[in-house]
Amino acid sequence: MTSIEDLKKTASQVRRDIVRMVHKAQSGHPGGSLGCTEFFTALYFSEMRHNPDFNMDGKGEDVFVLSNGHISPVFYSVLARSGYFDVKELNTFREINSRLQGHPATHEGLPGVRVATGSLGQGLSVGVGLALSKKLNNDDRFVYALTGDGELQEGQIWEALLFAAHHQVDNLIVTVDWNGQQIDGPNDEVISLGDLRAKWLSFGWKVLEMEGNDMESVVKGLKAAKAETGKGKPVVILMKTDMGYGVDFMQGTHKWHGIAPNDDQAEKALAQLEETLGDY
Repeated sequence: MTSIEDLKKTASQVRRDIVRMVHKAQSGHPGGSLGCTEFFTALYFSEMRHNPDFNMDGKGEDVFVLSNGHISPVFYSVLARSGYFDVKELNTFREINSRLQGHPATHEGLPGVRVATGSLGQGLSVGVGLALSKKLNNDDRFVYALTGDGELQEGQIWEALLFAAHHQVDNLIVTVDWNGQQIDGPNDEVISLGDLRAKWLSFGWKVLEMEGNDMESVVKGLKAAKAETGKGKPVVILMKTDMGYGVDFMQGTHKWHGIAPNDDQAEKALAQLEETLGDY
């Protein structure tokens, strides 16, 4: 089992990858990527059973769906750092004909990506379908899905919640990136989400919470979620994060949702992030 300290070191390198990818491309979404770094690091380097020798079926493995596909930089970094493809390929992020598109896509055949995502509201439905297929095939592994909190304003999300609870899809673990921000501003100013815990409970889900920028809390939260599977209810983790976490001038604001840092800003950001595994 990877130690908390080693996970923190990996997370620091992943954050450097995010900043460098988005800066080079002068396009992308650093805010949510930085905010979800602990989650992705703990999932791929500690809690999820997965195989970098990738196959689309994922039989006997845990599988992951990134519903909020715009935070692809953190996804690509973690995939590369865990052996799915050469880390040097991160240098091609958002280039024409690159396998590392702005939103994860399957056409280019990037290992680790099973579904094209980024049309918000759809990924959770795919996750439910994948989890059901595992149950039908007597595959005892889990399906993980990540969604943004602003994404919960999409109606399809709530249809998927109803379906998953009704059909007792209890091998599904959904995490909500609960940072209170979306592209146009704070959630409460765009469309208030109200009492999220009460909403998910009323839809028949097991609801957990964790601090998403505390590595120990994330690891414990993911373990707790796994312990709740197989009990007749799908599981959701409401994960409190700060958008842009780890870079002081990006943190806690929607303004860095989809803006690339300039040269000076990238330099300042990287100065705050320790290089632990070597830059690509």
